[in-house]
Amino acid sequence: MGNLRSVQKALEFVGAKVIVTHDPDLILSADSVVLPGVGAFKDCMANLNKLSLIDPIRKFIDSGKPFLGICLGLQVLFEESEEYGPVPGLGILPGKVVKFIDGSSDTRKGPQIKIPHMGWNQIKVKKNAPLFAGVGDSPYFYFVHSYYVVPEDPEMVATVTHYGIEFVSGIQHKNIYAFQFHPEKSQTLGLSILERFSNLN
Repeated sequence: MGNLRSVQKALEFVGAKVIVTHDPDLILSADSVVLPGVGAFKDCMANLNKLSLIDPIRKFIDSGKPFLGICLGLQVLFEESEEYGPVPGLGILPGKVVKFIDGSSDTRKGPQIKIPHMGWNQIKVKKNAPLFAGVGDSPYFYFVHSYYVVPEDPEMVATVTHYGIEFVSGIQHKNIYAFQFHPEKSQTLGLSILERFSNLN
């Protein structure tokens, strides 16, 4: 869903051996798996289903090996999204995906913000996860999104970001790491996160 090549190049830059595949056997035998994605939630789930990737993703996560979701790859881990929906997600994590509300153009009350949320913004690290070693308390990362996740379990929240409201911009739960921001587009700090992920094994 859109950003496979940029994620591949970023991981290769930090020394990871990368295979882009939808082969279930290759996925399940990998040391770690990255699920990137940009675009619409519904289209992403349709593509995962069409390529028979839903079961391999679930099995890989159940194996306990490191898994990284980026942008849409974070959102589809949850139970459903209200984008063109509700649309069911993978249901691996409890919670949902909701849209930012722009109070200047929406009948519902909300802050006046531009949607999508696009550009550099700070994250606040809430959890002592290994991927954030050395990034500081409030580093900047690159975002492009109109929807954000609302996890049911606050213990999985790794980072939050302020954009009109405070929203969850990263989660870490057992072997799952997933971010709303794009580490592959976030220069040195983003590459450092990808490098640490590639060295988790």
